[in-house]
Amino acid sequence: MMARINRANSGTWQFPQLVTASRLFWVAVLCILLLWSGRATEMDRAFVMTGQAIHAAATGQKDSQVVNGFSQIAKSLWPLQLESRTELHQQADQPAALALPFSHIETTSRSSQSTDPVTGQVVTTNQTKTELVVPYGYVLVVVSKLIETIQMAIWATLIALIISLPLGFLAARNLMGDGFIVGLARSLIGLLRAIPELVSALFFVVAFGFGPIAGIFALGLHAAGFLGKFFADDSENADIKPQEALVALGANTLKVARFAVLPQVLPQYIAYSLYILDRNIRMATVIGLVGAGGIGQELKGRFDMYDYGHVATILVAIFILVVLVDQLSASIRKQLL
Repeated sequence: MMARINRANSGTWQFPQLVTASRLFWVAVLCILLLWSGRATEMDRAFVMTGQAIHAAATGQKDSQVVNGFSQIAKSLWPLQLESRTELHQQADQPAALALPFSHIETTSRSSQSTDPVTGQVVTTNQTKTELVVPYGYVLVVVSKLIETIQMAIWATLIALIISLPLGFLAARNLMGDGFIVGLARSLIGLLRAIPELVSALFFVVAFGFGPIAGIFALGLHAAGFLGKFFADDSENADIKPQEALVALGANTLKVARFAVLPQVLPQYIAYSLYILDRNIRMATVIGLVGAGGIGQELKGRFDMYDYGHVATILVAIFILVVLVDQLSASIRKQLL
């Protein structure tokens, strides 16, 4: 950090004193608080285990809990699950099932042994199972869930814009003064921001049931709080001179907002809206863990069933989606801003 240069009354340049007794005191207090907090949150154990993991990885040893844990996870996630298998119970189902390209039917037999409770003898039972195998079947399932996730994010962003635009207008002190309306609007914005998406998604799941509706409302309301704050703060930071000129000409609040404030803050509004859309796509993959639709719901279900090959496929698909969204957002910002 560059030191701020002050000019003394004598006309000589002097650097401010960086190390003082009061600053050393507060640095010592901060260090003590960090040590106490690290002990309370087990950060000391985290540093020790991380050091052991680095040493084990560098020396090839396998005495690290962290390395063993990640190795076990990596082994369970491979290979990726790409195909889908659907059991066919009737012969009539087979012609319709083969309509998908490259699909085929496999019949497998499995023998199992059990003890007859009456005779006490070991009985061998043969079971035959007919399955429709689609080599890319699970990829289609993941893609459909990703499309649902994107749709959730778009609808959530639209709801956030509908709510945040009037809230940001009512919360801007340069437009509405400093009275009850501004306080109420800012309190509502703070309430929307204070409730995390995962928490509100739990309530919406109870109200609307499992599915994307709960996720859309949870994402939309939380994002409305952020956009409302951004819009209000940017409106207050707009240049006051055009506003004063319109007020002097007798313009009302709506005209001042339309012709003096909006042209200044519109680029920031667009940038914030694109950021919220990008964020909603990411968060839509998370709130599905509580049953609020999207790819996250599929991820949670496969994880609970220990289908780690399916989990790995979903994680790769989410990574690809995030990269594509980043590229698309950057392109849109370049075109609009």
